Amino acid sequence: MGLIKKRNELDVNVRLKMLIYGQPGMGKTTLALSAPKPLLLDADGGINRVDYDFIKDTVQVEKYEDVLDLLNNEDLSDYETIVVDTGGKLLDLMADYIIKQYPKMAKRNGSLTLEGFGQRKREFSALLKLIDTKKKNVVFVAHRQTEKNGEATRYVPLFGGSNYDSLATELDLIGYLVADDKKRTITFDPTSENEGKNTCNMPSVVELPNLKDAKGHVCKENNFLEVSVFKAYRDRLIERSAEGESYKKLIDQIYLDIDVIDTVEAANNFKDNVATGYDHIGNSLAMARQRFMDRVAKLGYIYNKEKKVYEEPEQPAAE
Repeated sequence: MGLIKKRNELDVNVRLKMLIYGQPGMGKTTLALSAPKPLLLDADGGINRVDYDFIKDTVQVEKYEDVLDLLNNEDLSDYETIVVDTGGKLLDLMADYIIKQYPKMAKRNGSLTLEGFGQRKREFSALLKLIDTKKKNVVFVAHRQTEKNGEATRYVPLFGGSNYDSLATELDLIGYLVADDKKRTITFDPTSENEGKNTCNMPSVVELPNLKDAKGHVCKENNFLEVSVFKAYRDRLIERSAEGESYKKLIDQIYLDIDVIDTVEAANNFKDNVATGYDHIGNSLAMARQRFMDRVAKLGYIYNKEKKVYEEPEQPAAE
């Protein structure tokens, strides 16, 4: 099998790596906990601010070693998603962990050196790979910070500081959570006002449901990310996978039909029916024509442009 794959043949990871950010009190953690079967890693004491009705199983993280111990030694079979609140605080704990291992990567004020930031990037990548080996999604929660550029104001995640761009490359989705009166929306596409990342082709802006009615009673299950993001993404991949399997079966059948051609009559019949005789997918017609051309060339058939048929090559006259 060759290393080059057509788009229908690609293996795609169905697990997601996501960042949600916004100002305090927006319900970021509650939204993150709407992911499939979440386990919350509370690195910032945020669990105390989550509505009790929506609290899920939680690990109260005091140091980065707690996260590594959890992922390496605990049974996580009941969970599908690791939720980290906040991602910024986890990165601070990760920096402390790095400095313990490599004291020379710390400045006098206790912050990381340039080399230390590089090490944190590697550690962050290793963390995501470790989570992936456990077959879990991951959702980071982050506060927002304000950036000024002249008169323009931009809201960006408090997630990694100057190291943010390199960390964001590891993520599939970045959503900015905002509220207008009682209406909350999450924006996945980057704009002049916010960061964003949308490799999953989500709608640019999605309105979030209200989970409680005017009397404070729960009126809707907290499953927005599970249904509207993770399931929607997985369904698209399943559809793509099914199309890929159909494509493979079709190509196999076409190649089989071509490889048994051994007469000009069979060659001409295939030529006349290749476009309409199969339910083509993607580039299958082009693939069929190329395979057919190789087959008739191997058999030595000659195409008569006037008659628009293949013919046996003329035999040399006997001496």
